[in-house]
Amino acid sequence: MASAEDHTILPRPAFDKPVKVLIVISPYYADIAEGLLTGAKAELDAAGVTYDVVEMPGALEIPTAIGISDRRSNFDGYVALGCVIRGETTHYETVCNDSSRALQLLGLQGLCIGNGILTVENKTQADVRADPQGQNKGGGAAVAALHLIALARKWAGTSKGIGFKPYGEDTLMAGDADGNTIT
Repeated sequence: MASAEDHTILPRPAFDKPVKVLIVISPYYADIAEGLLTGAKAELDAAGVTYDVVEMPGALEIPTAIGISDRRSNFDGYVALGCVIRGETTHYETVCNDSSRALQLLGLQGLCIGNGILTVENKTQADVRADPQGQNKGGGAAVAALHLIALARKWAGTSKGIGFKPYGEDTLMAGDADGNTIT
């Protein structure tokens, strides 16, 4: 049983500059969504992070909302929250796979996203994972986003340079390396 296994929980990162996060949530299963949101807000509040919350109809719309937000706003990171419960059709696999894949692709483009979209077999499993006093996956997704934001900020000013030249020696617009104009 997964709840009996030991696992490592990293300490919550600290920030020296303000952090702003967007929580994108699907309230399709309202009670589950509320539990996930409670957990995410608690972690963000504990880290001193400001956040906004927007709702989307379902899990498939969450990555699109995050992509739109990234192009048109100024959030440092995102928390995706929702729940997909297996039904009688293959729609479950489509929603689970496509929402997860889209979030992963956005992350690989550099967005800092904590994925808290539950993919469960039944409501009982969802209740356990959304319980604010239990293993709340909304809080876990918020912490994951914070760790990614911290990593992005750590490496924000670094560059690999071009080719074999170190950063700072990789671009010369006009003149030679000493700044003299070439005639």
